[in-house]
Amino acid sequence: MDVAVVGVGYVGLVTGAGLAKIGHRIVCIDVDKGKIDNLNKGLIPIFEPGLDELVRAGLGEGSLTFSTDLNEAVEASDIIFICVGTPSDENGAADLSFVKEVAKGIAKAIDRYKIIANKSTVPVGTTRLVERLIEENMPHPHEFDVISNPEFLREGSAIEDFLNPDRIVIGTNSQRAIGLMTELYGPIRAPLVITDPASAEMIKYASNAFLATKVSFINAISNICDTVGADVKEVALGMGYDRRIGFEFLKAGPGWGGSCFGKDCRALIRIAEENGYDFELLKGVIEVNEAQRQLIVSKAGKLLGGLRGKRIGALGLSFKPNTDDVRDSPAISVLRKLRSEGANIKAYDPAAMKNAGDVLGDIEYVSDAYQVAEGSDILILLTEWDEFKWVDFQKIKSLLRKPVILDARNCLDHSALRKMGFTYEGVGR
Repeated sequence: MDVAVVGVGYVGLVTGAGLAKIGHRIVCIDVDKGKIDNLNKGLIPIFEPGLDELVRAGLGEGSLTFSTDLNEAVEASDIIFICVGTPSDENGAADLSFVKEVAKGIAKAIDRYKIIANKSTVPVGTTRLVERLIEENMPHPHEFDVISNPEFLREGSAIEDFLNPDRIVIGTNSQRAIGLMTELYGPIRAPLVITDPASAEMIKYASNAFLATKVSFINAISNICDTVGADVKEVALGMGYDRRIGFEFLKAGPGWGGSCFGKDCRALIRIAEENGYDFELLKGVIEVNEAQRQLIVSKAGKLLGGLRGKRIGALGLSFKPNTDDVRDSPAISVLRKLRSEGANIKAYDPAAMKNAGDVLGDIEYVSDAYQVAEGSDILILLTEWDEFKWVDFQKIKSLLRKPVILDARNCLDHSALRKMGFTYEGVGR
């Protein structure tokens, strides 16, 4: 099938490359000509394992192209995906200005039946809003369907998530659209959840809010574990074997981050308020998450007897491993707080130092974990990159001014480190 993907940010680029991989002809559209020119050369603007190979394969086979011409792409396509950002506005609601702009642009180029599939995370009712905008802006009347097709991609494993998803959600009341979308996703073996547009839009928000709640819950439990002498990793293990609970998202640490959880939780709270419901539970989830970042700072201060003038070595800057994304990263938040209390910081991350430099500013960036440790009063592990688990900790100990490790991700062997002579502090351990 011929498909256009509007927006080549994270979701759009993975969607376009994934659809090309399963046999469709894809053109990805963006207004940024420099980005499009680079993509046509196979230069990928984001770090995502496997994405560069997938894009280059699509380019080489001719199944994937990039363009700035929205009109031409819409005319040539059977299905048009909207994959633009919906950032939070000052009230926490989703800002739909990019979605509206794209909808108007699509409308002007519709020349026959089309499906407009919204992958952007949007409030309930946006499908109808896009329908109305297209109806109002089409020069000539044509049949079309607007559907909701939310994405569930995790940074660091997005290619796997696209090609082997837990489910594919399609929100529409149109049998014609259902048939074509089923054909589109036919090569992917996954349950199809066919529902109405409002339910599809709510599934996305509810899923992310629930996952954020699991993280905040285990973080709250970890704080109790710290006071009663329990180990939160053992608690999470015992909980996870219950199939009703599961192991995923039961890892205590500095809190969740990234571009989705915070934005989507705030948007869902706003949706609830607009419809007369006070979502106190979700407000608490956000409060726990914000407090968890300060907890890491407080632990560092306690270990060092104060932070002013202390040298902090930080491992990790991205919000999770296998990505260069620092949006709402707990690591960035913690380092900002440490710096505001007078600490001097040097840091290393395998992929995110450039992006961190754009938002964090003037800390010292070095090239590996050993340079981070050298001369530092404490080593704080903030992102659980695999390489940090396998460094030579005897060498790390010799480089630190004091053998102190704060493992904010609970990913190191605390027993082994303590036997080596480290002062080890985790979260809820």
